[in-house]
Amino acid sequence: MFIQIIDILGTVAFAISGVLVALDKRMDAFGVLIIAFVTAVGGGSLRDVMVGIEPVSWMTNMTYVYVIIGSAAFAVLLRNKIAYLRTSLFLFDTIGIGLYTVVGIETALIAGLHPIICIALGTMTACFGGVIRDILCNEIPVIFRKEIYATACILGGMTYFLLRKFVADNNFIFVVAGAVVIATRLLAVKFKISLPSLYKTGDDLAA
Repeated sequence: MFIQIIDILGTVAFAISGVLVALDKRMDAFGVLIIAFVTAVGGGSLRDVMVGIEPVSWMTNMTYVYVIIGSAAFAVLLRNKIAYLRTSLFLFDTIGIGLYTVVGIETALIAGLHPIICIALGTMTACFGGVIRDILCNEIPVIFRKEIYATACILGGMTYFLLRKFVADNNFIFVVAGAVVIATRLLAVKFKISLPSLYKTGDDLAA
């Protein structure tokens, strides 16, 4: 039950982040809904296909469809209240990857997969809805930039399995692992921590 609540909260966060990107691109109502939908279910659909869940989860549970539509309507109606689109997008996207990381890991564990594969699947669950969103909106996906994004999911996944060795309360593990993802992403942006670039900047060339 608790993991379902986390899954729904993640769906809400990602749906709103999709709406914010679509509004920033000045899409029509249909475009906004589609971007909200693919952002919310894209990573989870990939996860379900990879572990052999047929049909994928959101197709057998209309709650996700209603939640996405409701979240999209909420974000559109209150777009003036969340006018700072970039900041709002960052916050909802960060919350989404934190929640979806633990959902993906839990799904992989139920499928009996190795911890490393579980972490990889959790990272894909968290990141690939945003990848699809950014591609459809003609943006370079955040995961492919030097920002700390997928790395935060991996750290959260490692925390998840570390805690499993010492803590019996799964709900506590879910919360802490998700919080590690969110905190890592927030701190990385606040203190401008990023992965090293493979390319020389103009200053490097001048030097």
